Amino acid sequence: MNGVSNGHSPAALQWKVGLVNYANKYLTAETFGFKVNVTGAALKKKQTWTLEQDLNEEVVYIKSHLGKYLSSDKYGNITCDAGDDEFDATAKFVIEYATDGSGKWHFRNVQHGNYLGGTDENLKCFAKTPTNAEQWTVQLSIHPQVHLRNVNRRRYAHLSNDEIQCTEVTPWGQDALIILEFVDGKYALKTCDNRYLHKNGHLVDNLDNDSLFALAVKSGQHSGLAFQDSEGRYLTAVGSTASMKGRNKTITKDELFTIEDSHPQIILIAYTGKKVSTKQGVDITANQDEETDNETFQAEYVKSREKWAFKTIHNKYWTFDQVTSGVQDKSSEIKAECLFDLEWQGDGSIALKACNGLYIFNKQTGCLLAQSTTITDKEKFKVKIVNRPLLVLKSEHGFVGQKTSTNLEYCCNRATYNIIFMEPSPEGGSYRFKGTNGKYWSLTSDNTVNPNSDSPVDFILEFQPESKLTIKAPNGNFLKGEQNGLFRALAEDQTSATLWEY
Repeated sequence: MNGVSNGHSPAALQWKVGLVNYANKYLTAETFGFKVNVTGAALKKKQTWTLEQDLNEEVVYIKSHLGKYLSSDKYGNITCDAGDDEFDATAKFVIEYATDGSGKWHFRNVQHGNYLGGTDENLKCFAKTPTNAEQWTVQLSIHPQVHLRNVNRRRYAHLSNDEIQCTEVTPWGQDALIILEFVDGKYALKTCDNRYLHKNGHLVDNLDNDSLFALAVKSGQHSGLAFQDSEGRYLTAVGSTASMKGRNKTITKDELFTIEDSHPQIILIAYTGKKVSTKQGVDITANQDEETDNETFQAEYVKSREKWAFKTIHNKYWTFDQVTSGVQDKSSEIKAECLFDLEWQGDGSIALKACNGLYIFNKQTGCLLAQSTTITDKEKFKVKIVNRPLLVLKSEHGFVGQKTSTNLEYCCNRATYNIIFMEPSPEGGSYRFKGTNGKYWSLTSDNTVNPNSDSPVDFILEFQPESKLTIKAPNGNFLKGEQNGLFRALAEDQTSATLWEY
């Protein structure tokens, strides 16, 4: 995840990126021998680097996927074999930005004053003045659907009143979803309704140069990411509405942002058709017909315990009550009583087991109690994901997208993605997907996904740990992606299905 603290400076940040040179090749750390070159054709594991910011200095450290730091000697020779306890001042780099508005970066070694550059096997840090060979394009190595948090205001960006405003204490619902779209070495900020942020703060339907922003990072006491517009101004949160727009040509705390993963936010529908809600007070009950923030819950996977926690709009977690066996909205932190086993039932519904080892069931009154030893209809809750109206899928082979503008069949090894429009079924538990042509996904005779249906076709999503999900197709098989790009419904079970980042 981007925007997390590093080992040297606990309050500083680290960013996973790909570094692309003037020949459109990626900086690559080979798996064996700690060798570094600039030969990568796409951003994959070996081409992923972590820029670690320093809390005390305006410098960064460049760390490979193997956990080793890039450094240079006085002759410009590059090594990448020092671990966390071994690197020294030769691993410190200052970032400088091209003055031509291209958004390119230069990395200057602090110890020797030389610039990093080169191509193929000839990577050096020897140039005293940066040329094209020392220019780098920085591409974030993240899933592009994120939450943006303004460092100064400590508030999250969200769509409001035809603007992006940094006013949410907790990013909630689809309006808080920001898509970072990488275009020609810069980034566009897209909202959940498929519009782009213009440098003047307006939202526009079509992308142009005034809706593209170059990335910059700032280390030191206040660390973060900044977005520079075509006039050299940085996005900030302006005025009482905290509207995002380009204003200042210098980076202060107000121009800095951090990026956070976007957890799935869901609505749970009981067998009675009622939605689970916090509207009635501290007790979590399934007794509402409407869908508001009170009926929306954020599902967070707790890796250390291999269980799930559910956050409410009140920034608290579902908590099992030992006395009543009920579920309450009362804990401000995740503890043992807040952890649940989540078991998919194969039909778009889940069963939840509390810390007492019993399943939650829904009484006719709407009360939720963890008292069941078996799963019947009363223990099943249909799941409806509400914060992914636009879906971007990514596998270990690349992004999911249509093969070409004329061949609309999907493949799963693209360097760029196509937006997938996702519609939940009215009854919940399944979803319909639309391609860029406005038609629904369906399966061809060889079970390849193709957007060629005029009528909705239901697929089932089952979210998994660490921001991944599996997709069950109408033929009962799961979608599977292969290295050659094939994207077909061939996996008979979850163990052979592809886990898709979303």
